[in-house]
Amino acid sequence: MQLSLLLVAGAGIALLLFLVIAWRVPAFLALLISSLLVGLCSGLEPTHVIDSIKQGMGGTLGFVAIVVGLGAILGQILESSGGIKRIADSLIRSFGPEKTQWSLGVTGFIVAIPVFFDVAFIILAPLLYGLANRSGRSLLYYAMPLLAGLAITHSFIPPTPGPIAVAELIKADLGWVILFGVLSGIPAMIIAGPWFGNFIATKIFVAVPEAYQQQDKEQDTASPSFAWITAIILLPLCLIMLATTAPFIMVQNSNLLTAISFLGHPFVALTIATMLALFIAHKECKLSTQSLLTIANKGLEPAGVVILITGAGGAFKQVLIDSGVGQMLASVFVEAQFSIFILGFLIAAITRIAQGSATVAMITGAGLIAPILELQPISAASLGLLVIAISSGATILSHVNDSGFWLVSRYLGMNERDTLKTWTVMTTIISLTGLASCLIISLFL
Repeated sequence: MQLSLLLVAGAGIALLLFLVIAWRVPAFLALLISSLLVGLCSGLEPTHVIDSIKQGMGGTLGFVAIVVGLGAILGQILESSGGIKRIADSLIRSFGPEKTQWSLGVTGFIVAIPVFFDVAFIILAPLLYGLANRSGRSLLYYAMPLLAGLAITHSFIPPTPGPIAVAELIKADLGWVILFGVLSGIPAMIIAGPWFGNFIATKIFVAVPEAYQQQDKEQDTASPSFAWITAIILLPLCLIMLATTAPFIMVQNSNLLTAISFLGHPFVALTIATMLALFIAHKECKLSTQSLLTIANKGLEPAGVVILITGAGGAFKQVLIDSGVGQMLASVFVEAQFSIFILGFLIAAITRIAQGSATVAMITGAGLIAPILELQPISAASLGLLVIAISSGATILSHVNDSGFWLVSRYLGMNERDTLKTWTVMTTIISLTGLASCLIISLFL
């Protein structure tokens, strides 16, 4: 029986990768097909398979859809109001010309919290061109720190979709995820950003793309102040973390604790931040209510794909659990006493390298790890750390099957070989540094 379930598990994962890689089937559809076949081949009744998919998808989306939707609206408002550019300009002025790399790393670290990676990079790419035009340095000197900050936050810190999806699938508290995302992300940003950027810029000179070599225009548009923008971005993170830590330092069942727990729930915290962003954009940027409605609707468009993929990942996880496949895999790894952090990292890393999408890698890793947690429960803090370990694995070795690889290659004007030497190496540094940080932190939990 155990051997047959093991074969079903292997076949299901192989089918998922084959559909995504070879046949280019959308990840949402590939996950659903794999869920159906794993359920049927494991011996579940057809009606039970359908019920498992409904339960898994519905249970996952009840949380993820709201958080990702609110985060997408918030990010679109900050983008359309000029807030992202304001953060970059303010930080560069504050750090000074000698520490521009550090300012760009911090900029990427902050702006990717509410804004999707690709959108943030496209918005800030002209800033990189301007800095390189003025200094005559390799474009990599400025691009690597910014890209490192963007990539780390996109993978490690909610409310970006990846860590939100993983946290929901393994039932991790977002406060712990944010805390460990920051603790693991800072050393990764330093090593993969300013340090690696300074090194690789001396080895490979990348000129500003010809179309942008003479463009260095300052935009004269109304945008919120730096203080308002950072307050809007950090407010939900602080509320969520406060709700996580409050039970340890406050009287249980008190009215104050109840209020803090309510305000710090991701639904409420992100709703408050989004409403504040709408108000500030209307008052400071003079955006009409109709314009804000259009902006909000635009922000929801890319979120829909992420939400559906995450829901299908939840369905896949539930089928693994209900069919007994997940428990069988769990018992194997529990008996082998394999580190759950390394296991989560490896599953996500293999999936990432094979098919390219970090989001699909995170969801696959979380879906396969979730049944193990049924047999080997770990603390709330360790669950938060496990999210970062899985996310680290899903960040590794971005190459030609990843859309991010081509985005960076196109906007920096690099060929495939140089992109592999720069962007691919940088994502691998982030991944391995993130795993190392997780293993070190786990020693104290």
